[in-house]
Amino acid sequence: MGLIRRRWVILVAAVATAGLCARLGVWQLDRAAQKNAMQAALESRQRLPALAESELGSTPQAAADQYGRPIVVHGRWRADATVYLDNRQMNGHPGFFVLTPLVLADGSAVEIQRGWLARDFDDRRRITEPPTPKGEVAVAGRIAPPPARLFDFGGAASGPIRQNLDLVAFGTEVGLRLRPLSIVQEDGPSTAADGLLREWPQPGATSATNYGYAFQWFSFATLIAGLYVWFQLIRPRRG
Repeated sequence: MGLIRRRWVILVAAVATAGLCARLGVWQLDRAAQKNAMQAALESRQRLPALAESELGSTPQAAADQYGRPIVVHGRWRADATVYLDNRQMNGHPGFFVLTPLVLADGSAVEIQRGWLARDFDDRRRITEPPTPKGEVAVAGRIAPPPARLFDFGGAASGPIRQNLDLVAFGTEVGLRLRPLSIVQEDGPSTAADGLLREWPQPGATSATNYGYAFQWFSFATLIAGLYVWFQLIRPRRG
């Protein structure tokens, strides 16, 4: 009875472990499919005509449905509320993303990701502020989520240099009604010469990573099944 019980325990453990690995593989395939669908929707929106400024989303759901759409917004810069997000890279070089709110005609504001600024390696807190035009300006770009959050190494949550930026908290801090989105500014005829680099990476789905993980999990499931068959069925009979 002891030997039979041991064989049943091994069988149940092998089936459970292989089944768990296979389930994780299926989950990774589902994640890849979701990312592919999101990427297809984003690329479809990028091909649409420019969104009218009056249609710019004011709720998180409306904003998410507009990610990738080209748009031209008009307003006045709040240069005093410019923020420099640290540890941001462009073309493999570390520096700052420069963000400045643009106050629209209806009194709301939208955070503009204006471009990338190189870091001063002698003094990382020394920044050459880019020129910010006064008066009404036109900003052309694409609607995007707020800047991605990085791991916070205990960076300042206030002041011009920050690690991350929470739009809700920042809007309260500077007294602005910020939309739940940002606009990634692009070079164009209406873009002022401010010395900022705008070679933004194209947003892309990372489904290849999920496919790789799925392959690993299915490989584990196959390996477990193969080891069970060899050690519990084939090898004893051959012996």
